[in-house]
Amino acid sequence: MSVRELPTRRDLFKLGGLAAAALSLGACASTKPSTGGQGAAATALRVSLASDATTLDPHKQGDLPSMNVLINVFDTLTVRDTSDQLVGGLAERWESKDDKTWRFHLRENVTFHNGEPCDAAAVAYSIERLIDPATQSPIVELRLVTGAKVIDPHTVDLVTKEPDPILPAKLSLFGGVIVPPKYIKDKGDEFFAEHPVGTGPFTFEQWQRDSQITLKANPKYWNGKPSVEQLTFKVMPDPSSSLAALQSGELDVVTGLTPDAAQQLGDAPGFKVVTSPGVRTFFVSLDTEEGPLKDKRVRQALNHALDVDTLIKSVLNGAAERTPTLIPKQAFGFDASVQPFQHDVVKAKSLLAEAGHAGGFALKLSSSTADKDIAQAISGQLAEVGVKAEVSLLDPATFKGRLVSDNRKALGEMYFVGNSGWTMDASSNLQSFVRHDRRQSRWNNPEADKLIDTEEQSVDPDTRQEAFTALQKLMIEESPFLYLYQASILYAVSDRVQWKTNANGTLAMATAKLAGS
Repeated sequence: MSVRELPTRRDLFKLGGLAAAALSLGACASTKPSTGGQGAAATALRVSLASDATTLDPHKQGDLPSMNVLINVFDTLTVRDTSDQLVGGLAERWESKDDKTWRFHLRENVTFHNGEPCDAAAVAYSIERLIDPATQSPIVELRLVTGAKVIDPHTVDLVTKEPDPILPAKLSLFGGVIVPPKYIKDKGDEFFAEHPVGTGPFTFEQWQRDSQITLKANPKYWNGKPSVEQLTFKVMPDPSSSLAALQSGELDVVTGLTPDAAQQLGDAPGFKVVTSPGVRTFFVSLDTEEGPLKDKRVRQALNHALDVDTLIKSVLNGAAERTPTLIPKQAFGFDASVQPFQHDVVKAKSLLAEAGHAGGFALKLSSSTADKDIAQAISGQLAEVGVKAEVSLLDPATFKGRLVSDNRKALGEMYFVGNSGWTMDASSNLQSFVRHDRRQSRWNNPEADKLIDTEEQSVDPDTRQEAFTALQKLMIEESPFLYLYQASILYAVSDRVQWKTNANGTLAMATAKLAGS
């Protein structure tokens, strides 16, 4: 049994985690550039979002735009700090009591914004609410949790039907948000979804749909009142408009930048574009069950046909790093000894000929319109070996709807997709796409299934790493995907903000500071 006593986020920052690594960026709060005044305008931070939140009920959303807002209103049991380490949130420490029980020891004297106590009963209520089928939560990370048991006012056990070695990591974002039982029971789910109450560093003020969400600093926050008095998320889908607003002083941080948009800022004084390592991996899913893609030699050929380094350089302006499979290098389970496919047109053509496709073939490559450039570039490279991949572009909502549907063929023979492993464990990158019975899997391989079971259920790190290594080698050999890259996180800021995101790219702004505040 292992017990971990972990520092708070603020403790880590005092020790130098933020001070040493924070970026001197920039912000002001009025509609004109601030001169460093001490009034409310000088302590307001305005951040752009590419899309609005879908709901402010943390248990009924599973998208990053919503979570980027909610992580500032609610706390989670565990937290990823800006150095990507798993540290204490509402839980000060935790331990594995047995293969199917994790015990969490909670901070004392923490209250929700309405004064309601945040104790073991609140944690148990939150976990039970999330996993209750009636909640219809899209959050899948707690699928193995069967319930929560209050041990004492500040201790709670989470019980699983199978061993879950990374449950504490799953509680650091979507799966670990704690909500107020009495408030929800009194006000109802619908009211709560538009007037959220949490324990977090900011309290909810106002939501103007498709426009902005306004939050206010929580003066009684258990981890210390934020330096920023007011935090406003402005919904601005157009990156060019967001950057123009940054330069005019209407915004302080522009998030979700594409490489092309990032170049627009150029060398404008007082602002900069920050490139930060990210863990979101991108790849092409292949239908391995029928047609030419059923032959692994064809799948290997397509991987050899792709010049991923050129894609990164020419389409993404270098804002990405190649991945051998689906796993980012920061995740537990990544094996650096597994090498990516070499770009080799001759070998690709040879494998195609060996598989009976010397003349090539035609198929469809589906993509969201947001990824049009990279999809078309991939199509162009495949054409060099005789494979005509017609790009089918779908609006983001339609693409996502087909992706999460029960029809695994809804996006055709190939589709380009990204997947964020925010738990920093390779299990998250693989869980939906590899085992044959998972929603987005289009690969039926008994050996892969067995390895997935091993890494998901074993509590021994060495056993899990062995399974992950074997999986990566098998994924190279069988090539059920076209392996591409992990994208960097791009955001633009004025030069008076001190703030740094982590590899998950979440917009937790509690540690943000403005010059003069």
